[in-house]
Amino acid sequence: MANIISIVGRPNVGKSTLFNRLTESRKAIMDNQSGVTRDRHYGYGEWTDQYFTVIDTGGYVVGSEDIFEGAIREQVELALEESTVVLFMVDTMTGLTDLDKDFANVLRRINKPVYLVANKAETQERYQSAAEFYELGLGDQIFAISAQTGFGTGELLDQVITHFETAGIEDPEAGIPRIAIMGRPNVGKSSFLNVLTGTDRSIVTDIAGTTRDAIHTHYNAFGMEFILTDTAGLRRKSRVNEDIEYYSTLRSVKAMEESDVCIILLDATLGLEGQDMNIIGQADKAKKGIVIMVNKWDLVEKDSKTADTFKKALLERLAPMNYMPIIFASVVEKQRIHQVMEKAMEVYKNKTKKITTSKLNEVMQAEIEKYPPPADRGKYINIKYMIQLPTPSPTFVFFSSNPKHVKEPYLRYLENRMRENFDFSGVPITIFFREK
Repeated sequence: MANIISIVGRPNVGKSTLFNRLTESRKAIMDNQSGVTRDRHYGYGEWTDQYFTVIDTGGYVVGSEDIFEGAIREQVELALEESTVVLFMVDTMTGLTDLDKDFANVLRRINKPVYLVANKAETQERYQSAAEFYELGLGDQIFAISAQTGFGTGELLDQVITHFETAGIEDPEAGIPRIAIMGRPNVGKSSFLNVLTGTDRSIVTDIAGTTRDAIHTHYNAFGMEFILTDTAGLRRKSRVNEDIEYYSTLRSVKAMEESDVCIILLDATLGLEGQDMNIIGQADKAKKGIVIMVNKWDLVEKDSKTADTFKKALLERLAPMNYMPIIFASVVEKQRIHQVMEKAMEVYKNKTKKITTSKLNEVMQAEIEKYPPPADRGKYINIKYMIQLPTPSPTFVFFSSNPKHVKEPYLRYLENRMRENFDFSGVPITIFFREK
């Protein structure tokens, strides 16, 4: 990536608000509580035909009681390394603090353009009070802005884009397959992402709910490029009682809706629980490709039949949603991690597969002749031909007489024959009957 703007500063100065302003989105969670953002969060923006990447970071602190403090600092430092331009945000409402001074010392050591951005300057009094930040000694210009209203952000961007050597790319993610890593809290999603990328892309702890925002990462493997999204763990609605957790859940659901394939992690020590069924059901309803990864398999006592027994029980409970591949893996031991990605790639290909009308009719008419649709209330069903629709997931229309009399068992028969003949493993299939 080129043209990278990182937004840094102490907690609760409005970094996520500015991120959302520059990217014209609501991707980053905003809250008056400090420490809401933890991981690096990427978005894309444009100003006067210059395209850029924006990185939102967690609040930089030293000596706090926040157990995530050290990990957040590491994420900030990684963002600084990636940056073309750094926006150091301070707060005109609170004024200059010791944390601002400490962080200014950190920024003096980096060889990057740094702009001092005094946020929350909605009133004349606060606008004028921004002058106190000259004490930090970071350049001869302070940009007093309001990230909430957009005041002053245009003048800021006019200066920022002067450091860009290229016009950038409008949407670096366009046309790239998206894979969302889903699951209940504390099942190993962030650890999985970190093992794949070989970096500490997401903060990992034993505390459920560590990840809040949906974290996007580019990943190259097997000759293809993916966008991996680490998501917050999805709980039952009855347990989501905090605003931040509520918005984390919304971001996770949105990440699933924007994805092509969902890798859904299960905890091998707990088996398939109700919330796992709910997550799989949501992905199935959204017509996403699905790969089930049974994590922590190294913690299970097993013999030669354990995996087969576990898989059989899993598929029986999932029926009729039993079309997805299941891989037993261990993030900690790095067992079969890349097999999961290979399978996700296969599922993506299955999801985007197009069957020619001639081949579809040749194969399926033979299957229909083996087992014709049964008559219903004296109404005979004659299937004439079928086509695949140009939809994001495999969708087929069967044209027949008396389509309203086709029953669910026969639809299942057709779906199973299509999976058997065309390999739609991991992908939900939609079949419609229409009058001909």
